[in-house]
Amino acid sequence: MKLAVLFPGIGYHTDKPLLYYSRKLAQQYQYEIIQVSYGGFPADVKGSPEKMEAAFFSAMEQTEAVLKDVDFGLYDTCLFISKSVGTAVSAAYARNHGLTTCNIFYTPVEASFPFMEQDGIVFTGTSDPWVETALVKQECAKRNLPLFITRDGNHSLETGDAMTDLRNLHEIMEQTRSYIARISRKEGIH
Repeated sequence: MKLAVLFPGIGYHTDKPLLYYSRKLAQQYQYEIIQVSYGGFPADVKGSPEKMEAAFFSAMEQTEAVLKDVDFGLYDTCLFISKSVGTAVSAAYARNHGLTTCNIFYTPVEASFPFMEQDGIVFTGTSDPWVETALVKQECAKRNLPLFITRDGNHSLETGDAMTDLRNLHEIMEQTRSYIARISRKEGIH
């Protein structure tokens, strides 16, 4: 059995393109899907370390409530698909619960990197105002995490040009599909 858990960002919910299509891809590979949702975050989080920390702890608390009855031991493969602050939440949740997970990290924020210890792939954009591309490159290299960079992509990996965004989304989803296919062939991943 395979489980995929989706961890959204603060304003990037699971019905937005990156998480919506990732979910559909996971379903195509017969993953059971759980979508974490959280809310009630402080306003103007960007640029405020205190508000970001408060948002992280609030999201962690809400995640604990959503996943409290999940028996992760039932699954051969556990895939965490996360976006923005959700990348920190998913990685911290896995660490706190001693889970071995495979991970798709969309646009991680700086606070995510100390928790990102397991197998995964990372996506970022060169125009992401939440994190410097150089830092993402450095942190991914340290952790041996494959990194896919969207040129001119913002925190949603969008450029503002609809046709460019669609082409980029196709490439992002192709890398996502490839990763899901690879981990789905492995055995013994919990």
